[in-house]
Formats: sequence, structure tokens, C-alpha cells
Amino acid sequence: MALRTATAVIDLEALKHNYRVIQATAPNTKVLAVLKANGYGHGLELIAQALPNADAFGVARIDEALSLRAAGIKKPIVLLEGFFAEEDIDILVEHNLETIVHNEPQLTAIINAKIDKPLKVWLKIDTGMHRLGINPEQFPHFYQTIKQSDNIQKPIVLMSHLGCADEKTNPATEKQIALFNELTADFSQEKSLANSAGILLWPDSHYQWVRPGLLMYGVSPLPVSFGINGIEPVMTLQSSLISIREIEAGEAVGYSGAWVSEKKTSIGVIAIGYGDGYPRHAPNGTPILINGRRVPLIGRVSMDMISVDLGDLSTDKVGDIATLWGKGLPVEEVAEYATTIPYELLCNITRRVQIQLAE
Repeated sequence: MALRTATAVIDLEALKHNYRVIQATAPNTKVLAVLKANGYGHGLELIAQALPNADAFGVARIDEALSLRAAGIKKPIVLLEGFFAEEDIDILVEHNLETIVHNEPQLTAIINAKIDKPLKVWLKIDTGMHRLGINPEQFPHFYQTIKQSDNIQKPIVLMSHLGCADEKTNPATEKQIALFNELTADFSQEKSLANSAGILLWPDSHYQWVRPGLLMYGVSPLPVSFGINGIEPVMTLQSSLISIREIEAGEAVGYSGAWVSEKKTSIGVIAIGYGDGYPRHAPNGTPILINGRRVPLIGRVSMDMISVDLGDLSTDKVGDIATLWGKGLPVEEVAEYATTIPYELLCNITRRVQIQLAE
């Protein structure tokens, strides 16, 4: 097999399958597919083009939205953090972008803008996460101000964000849903509350729009103990063995001699490291998949390489493919070893990692 450097193999059929699972889990809803952070490391434009049935796309920044427009994406695009400066409003109008409004300066800027067509707005209410969103007592003022402005399309979408949806026994989510219902009960506008965890655990949060992110990429937003049937990993991160050598008992491997072999064994070196986004703090024992079996990471993760213990009976060869996470090795498990979350691992994939479509 030909040598390969760090490569993210993207399975678009798995992506489409996961999208159908989401639709089945939250039927009769529209889907705002979240593509921020370069499509969670999967490729912003690639993922958007593979989801022609999505009702809208969600991004964090204007430059992400403009990249989608430049790639020919015509679907609605929502800025999930809103815009950051008054001069951004002209860009939103020119490129037909929708924006979340979560504070008074944003609302004032839109109302006072000299624009030739109204903006589509999603009004975000803080129901308990205390990150972005207007306070509940501000809602009547914001709503009436929006209603009277010719610069804002009607109807708007009402939304909030769940802070603890991945914790099934945490009462915070029920309180957020109850407050959102109380505030918006008399309004017929479309509403949105559910993120990936909300889609799975809180059907009362589905409303008219759901906003899947991690789930769409085939990764569970829930603790590993939950387990989820039916979703498939979209990314399989791979590289190859570039060196195999034998070492004796008592010999150390890697920087600072952080791992010392207890017996004679074969050591493999894989062409991937923290320069590619593999977590530098992954400990000894973190699993890597080679030739259908799991082998442990040993020693410190370097910028461009990691080492694994292949065992004294290894028949592996230089050029054999190593899977760091994906099919056969869930990224959730690797994240647990590295004391982090799958979001971080996926989003940390660097630009030098090649993206390749699964065959």
C-alpha cells in the first residue's frame, strides 16, 4: 500500500445517512445544519454541497458564510453569533445572509441602517445558559421594536440555546424549555432550541427548527456511557507507518524518555502529530487501529510523529495504514483518553491534513 501522510477520509454517504437519522428523530422540523469551524474539521464547502436537502446552514463568522456563497451555495445561511460591526450589515444584505440578534447594539444598528431590502433575523433569548441572548424581561421591547422596523423581514425566528442538554438528569434543561415556552407561547413565529443533544434527549425542544452539529458528523454529543445506535462517523483520520524497529527491554522511546519498554518489542512510527491536530496530551495507551487490531500510543506526541507498540509478534509493514479515529475507533473514545471532547479533536484538524473522499 502506498505511503500516505495524515489524511481525513470523508464519507459523504455516512453524512447523508446521519442527516436522515436526524430527520427521523425530529420529524416535521426544519434542519439548520451547523457547519462552523470548517464543518467541524470536515471541510466547509464539501459538507454544504453534500447536503442539498438541508433547509439552512449555520456558521459562526461572516467569512465562513462568504466562502459558502463563493462555492455556489444558495441556501439560507445564518450567522450564529450575529454580526460584529455596523459595516457588516451591508455584507449581509448583499449576500442574502441571515443573522441572529442577541443584544441591543445589533438591533439598533439594523434599525438605523440604510439598506434597500430587509434582513432576516433570528432573535435569541437567554433562557439560562447566560452566554448570548437578550434577557427574558427584554423580550417584549425587542419584539415590538423589530415588529415596527421596515429593515427586518417578518416573521422572525425565536430561539434560545440549551446549556446542559447532554445531561439527562440535570433539571436545567426542563427549566430552559419551560421558560422559552412561557415567553413565546403567544407568538406564532417559528422557534428553535434543540442542538444535537436536544434532538436526542429532549423532544419537547424540537419546535420548528433543529440545529444539529456534532450528531450530523456521526459523533455522539452525549457521554460515552449513553451509546447511540444508527449514526456513522463521517471522518476517519488516517496516516501510515513510516518506520518499524525492534527495541530491547529497558529502552526508552521519544522525547524525555517518557515511555520505557518492559520487554523486547517492535515500535512503529506513524506520520502524524500535533502539527496535524492529533492531541499532544494523549497519554500512553491511547488506542490506534492498525491492521484490524488496537495498539497503544507510547511516548510523547511529537509535532509530526507518534510512536506505537506493535508487539513482539508484529507482522506489520512500513506503509500500513493507521487509523487515529473514525470507522472502527470512535473519536469519542480517543477524546476520553485525551481528557477532552470530540468537538476539540475534530476542530483542531490543521490545514496540512489532506481531505479525501471515501470510495
